[in-house]
Amino acid sequence: MAVVATGEPLKPRVAELEARLNQPSRPSSPPPASAPPRAPPRPAKEPAGRKSGGPPGHQGPGRGRKPVEDVDRISAVRPECCGQGGTLRLGEEPTPERHQVSDLPRVAPLVTEYRRPRLGGGAWGATTPAAWPVTLPSGRFGPGLQATVGYLTGRVGMSQREGHEVWAAVCQTAVSGGSIAALAQAVRTALAVPVVAAAPYGQRQPVRTAAETGWREQGKRGWVWIRPTARVTVVRGLAPRGAARAKARLGEDFWGVVGTDR
Repeated sequence: MAVVATGEPLKPRVAELEARLNQPSRPSSPPPASAPPRAPPRPAKEPAGRKSGGPPGHQGPGRGRKPVEDVDRISAVRPECCGQGGTLRLGEEPTPERHQVSDLPRVAPLVTEYRRPRLGGGAWGATTPAAWPVTLPSGRFGPGLQATVGYLTGRVGMSQREGHEVWAAVCQTAVSGGSIAALAQAVRTALAVPVVAAAPYGQRQPVRTAAETGWREQGKRGWVWIRPTARVTVVRGLAPRGAARAKARLGEDFWGVVGTDR
């Protein structure tokens, strides 16, 4: 005997799925981008009947003024004559109105040219140059520019092309993409020693905080492990996860308090 299967038992489930598909996006529903084209538009919100912003009389936090000792320049604006009688006003007001403006000066490179002439001495006709200063950078860029490149590329995540544009537009300095990569690598090399010293410092603390998050580099899955302390924060990249990696970061024989989100 042949058995014919029908879709009657599945009709309620199909209707439920279609209703869910046509449901408009709301805060508790899928995002607006996932709503199908045939879904009804979201209903407009009713106006609350008041203007945007804080209520009348509300004092916002604003930007506080710096103390006078931290002000670089004071510009006194004096009236030329009295607004009532027309005569010149004299004297000083002990509490004048104050308005502070913070601005950035034009950023330009500070170029230092080192020179060492060859000077002769005695009757032999030989010339002798002076020794270069020990603090003289080997390249064309000084430590301030090099540290800023390391901050922008490492901390901010700026690309070489973006860094080249920022240095040209903001700092009036031409730094090629290759130079930015070389300077960033020099910063990483210089920081290798303090980074190695920071790891055991964190392992000596009685209270330690550990956290990790996913990280992708060059298309590969990895993990970033962070261990902050009151004075030093260590951030390390880990390819695999596991107890062995955790012990390497916290210490093999650690007995104390660990703060974590797990």
